Amino acid sequence: MHGRILIVDDDQSMCEMLSTSLKGLGFSPSWYTSAQEALDNMHQQEFDVLLSDLNMPMMTGLDLCKRVTADFVDLPVIIITAFGSMDSAIEAIRAGAYDFVTKPIDVDLLAINLGRAVQHRELTRQVKSLSQEINKGSKFGDLIGESPVMRKLFTQLCRVSSTDTSVLITGESGTGKELVAKALHYKGARASKPFVPINCAALPEMLLESELFGHKRGAFTDAKSDRDGLFRQADGGTLFLDEIGDFPIALQPKLLRALEERRVRPLGGNNEIEFDARIIAATNHPLEEEQHKGHFREDLFYRLSVIQLELPPLRKRGSDVLLLAKHFLNIFSVKTGKKNSGMTNPVAQKLLAYNWPGNVRELKNVMERALALTSHEKIVLEDLPVKQQNYQSTKMQIGNNAEELVPLAEVEQRYIMHVLETVGGNRTQASKILGLDRKTLYRKLQT
Repeated sequence: MHGRILIVDDDQSMCEMLSTSLKGLGFSPSWYTSAQEALDNMHQQEFDVLLSDLNMPMMTGLDLCKRVTADFVDLPVIIITAFGSMDSAIEAIRAGAYDFVTKPIDVDLLAINLGRAVQHRELTRQVKSLSQEINKGSKFGDLIGESPVMRKLFTQLCRVSSTDTSVLITGESGTGKELVAKALHYKGARASKPFVPINCAALPEMLLESELFGHKRGAFTDAKSDRDGLFRQADGGTLFLDEIGDFPIALQPKLLRALEERRVRPLGGNNEIEFDARIIAATNHPLEEEQHKGHFREDLFYRLSVIQLELPPLRKRGSDVLLLAKHFLNIFSVKTGKKNSGMTNPVAQKLLAYNWPGNVRELKNVMERALALTSHEKIVLEDLPVKQQNYQSTKMQIGNNAEELVPLAEVEQRYIMHVLETVGGNRTQASKILGLDRKTLYRKLQT
């Protein structure tokens, strides 16, 4: 047997006897004759089980048990009580003890109890670890998703966030490219430093050059003082170049030199200034095609895309549509103070059928509008914009490979089964995704 056992008893000889016996059985015991001393040391090292006598001066075993179960919630406590004192045993269990043993102590029986407690502790750890992994799998920063493509993306982001390598994020407009950039920044070593974004398509060429590289006083008509550019403002942090596909071709050589040399020369300046910023760029343009057209330099593309991450469009993320819809409803419900318990089944079907050309941004706007307009406990079909209400797909995809026209009742039944299969048969989770209460879900499964 293995396990770190903390023994607390005001009788030193009892501590020594138990320690010797348990050590011989494969445990790793430590002991203290004072409950307060034991508490102080529990913050310094980790134990698997606390074994405490009930009757001690200053602080009783029950008081110690209450303190430990409050501060170390997953640490099992076994209380040693006097023979035949069932009232004390019951009181110990009520105080949060995992188990109790009676004097005189049968060491072999005690070892069995301790072994079970150690296993209980290990199982608690595993469950907690699994819960954390599940949470990690469905969220990264402000990004949310449970579809296979998003789980794959989260795995990539976990690996990339710990590096300083340049990243190019590609994907359709509205897929969340800036959220990815922010997640990479705030999950990495530069999180405490600035995250500086700039939309390269929103500024004219001269202003963009000044914003990025800075300028000296008198460099142009309105340059009344020196100004650091965004490269310098992002020093130690991350510079996010959004819409890099629209970066002016005339400025691309200067950008390339800055990225290669890690230096910038302000407009009107004679000296170059060093900077230390991670570069993350994003585009909804296929930059390979822009290269062929002569609109984007090949060497700049390779400098920016050391790691390339492609965000999937919403139409390829399956039931993530419903997950995101509920997420946005929760956000806007808190923001507006308007209570909402989800959406009706017809609404869910429309959201799943629609192809979402505006991606996550469009879905977010639709849910904000629906919550603002609804007068029902749940979002109903009439709360959706006309475009989503009247959308008719020429084919219905159920699961991953079946495409056919089927009656609406069959679509509903098959989608319910698909959701149940996706969540591993968890009916509580399935009912939340479907926007149904458990009774309704059970009734639909029986029809």
